[in-house]
Amino acid sequence: MAENHQSVPVATSYDEEVLQAHAELWNLTYGYLKSMALECAVKLGIPNAINRCGGAATLPDLLAVLPVPEGRKPYLPRLMRFLAASGIFTADAPATTGECANGGATATYRLTPLSRLLVDDGTGAGATDLSPFVLSQTNRYHVGAALHLPEWFKSDDAAEMPFRMAHGADPWTVFSRDPEINQVFNAGMAADTRFAMDFVVTNCDDAFHGVSSLVDVAGGTGTAARAIARAFPHIKCTVLDLPNVIDSVPADGVVKYVAGDMMSSIPMADAVFLKYVFHDWDDEDCVKILKQCRKAIPESGGKVIIVDMVVGSPSKAMYYKDQVLFDLLMMVMTTGKERDEHEWRKIFMDAGFSRHKTRPVLGSMALIELYP
Repeated sequence: MAENHQSVPVATSYDEEVLQAHAELWNLTYGYLKSMALECAVKLGIPNAINRCGGAATLPDLLAVLPVPEGRKPYLPRLMRFLAASGIFTADAPATTGECANGGATATYRLTPLSRLLVDDGTGAGATDLSPFVLSQTNRYHVGAALHLPEWFKSDDAAEMPFRMAHGADPWTVFSRDPEINQVFNAGMAADTRFAMDFVVTNCDDAFHGVSSLVDVAGGTGTAARAIARAFPHIKCTVLDLPNVIDSVPADGVVKYVAGDMMSSIPMADAVFLKYVFHDWDDEDCVKILKQCRKAIPESGGKVIIVDMVVGSPSKAMYYKDQVLFDLLMMVMTTGKERDEHEWRKIFMDAGFSRHKTRPVLGSMALIELYP
């Protein structure tokens, strides 16, 4: 007896929605692989290799220069395919000549605006090389802390954040005990700061008008302070940070380094500068820091300059996603958070400041000028 074949109905709009939702669910579920593949690309030096080939490289070009042992070379085409599908590189149609490691025709890979941010141009300036930042955020401490997020939510453990639950202490204590990760983290912060400050000193130079001395609080290795000193040579810049951060920084004659605790005291100056500091701390600690800032600046003509996020400003959806992603990172890593305009205003008022003005910079970031 012949089988009764029935025609398959055309997918309805509801079915299409389910298929789309299923695809998005997979994408979210395996999203961690994007970060790991990006880290892999940076550690292998793929963006630099493509750049050295003039901005376009085939698989044989890459295999000839990348530090990939013979037994791993057959896997490189799959990694490159994923990186291209993720928008980190582009892949031209396979050439009709030339063979790749898996025996097929080879594509030509090119840098995108994203991967150009991962290229070290060899000049030493590195203003747009954010590869150290990638490595500072994909290390085992950050990833390990994120894995504790569900457990932290369900637990009555006294740990203030998943990072402490995972590693037994806050990030600054853990990094101070591990010189290797301390160096990786500081290099990442310096790279991100170079990128941000190149924009700030060029497009927000009026924020530094009338300032003759400035303290960069929690300024790390001094990247922001050096950018300010180079752009405005008349400003005497000082960096305040913990001893484990600045003890290994060689004196350069451009900025002065002071070891100390911003919760206790900040050196006197016309302006206090803080970049990506307040999101690490809860409101109570932020007010403590701000009160020290207020003591450090003159009542007349003094100001606090803050580079940080103001959630919801600007209102572009892409930047908002960045802001709430960073807020989740702060929940994992610290007791702090990213704040909206109302939350910023509250801590400013609680610390005794009278007024402030905010402008967007670098998409998701903002520059805030705060006055006594």
